[in-house]
Amino acid sequence: MKEVYAPFIPGTYNKNSLNELSVLLDKEEKHAIDNLLWSDIGYFPSVDFSIAHADNHIALKYFVREQHTSAKYTAANDPVYKDSCVEFFVGFGSDDKYYNLEFNAIGTALVGFGKDRNGRTPVPDDKVNSIQALSIINWTNDPGGFNTWELTLLIPFDLFIYHDIKTLKETTGRANFFKCGDDLPEPHFISWNNIVSPVPDFHLSGFFGTIKFI
Repeated sequence: MKEVYAPFIPGTYNKNSLNELSVLLDKEEKHAIDNLLWSDIGYFPSVDFSIAHADNHIALKYFVREQHTSAKYTAANDPVYKDSCVEFFVGFGSDDKYYNLEFNAIGTALVGFGKDRNGRTPVPDDKVNSIQALSIINWTNDPGGFNTWELTLLIPFDLFIYHDIKTLKETTGRANFFKCGDDLPEPHFISWNNIVSPVPDFHLSGFFGTIKFI
């Protein structure tokens, strides 16, 4: 299984400092989401991410290049996986349950908690709306070309309502990172850590990699 290290970045960040945070994440190591799953059509968007943590937040940035981009959903806990979607699944400590954080290209978020795909508990909308997002989309004029977009996310520890997180320094968890788009002209499923399954399912936590907050 893969490992990803999330370094600590000093400072206090909020919605007014997302541009600064975006620049900081540009300087961190980028990790490829490059396991194309359950597809043989050859369409393979390019996706990378960088991740860090601060005093009260996880900072996460996605870098996407794809031919088809959609961002129809605008309300918390809408089914953003039908849009151009990037995802972060994370479990803390020894807990076998985990959070699924899913975002479309404009930063609309869906968040749930549970042990597997079935019976997940939605995180309340007000907590989901506390995630701050900065989206930059560059649309191509070429019908056969590729759109590029970046999504910077500031995720407060308070979002993780089933855990009392005061700091993530020197802690280890389980995580996977994804790209999908169920209703796009070219549906696709891409993961950071590989998944072995005969059917599409991101919720197989046995295939999560390790995340170390340093």
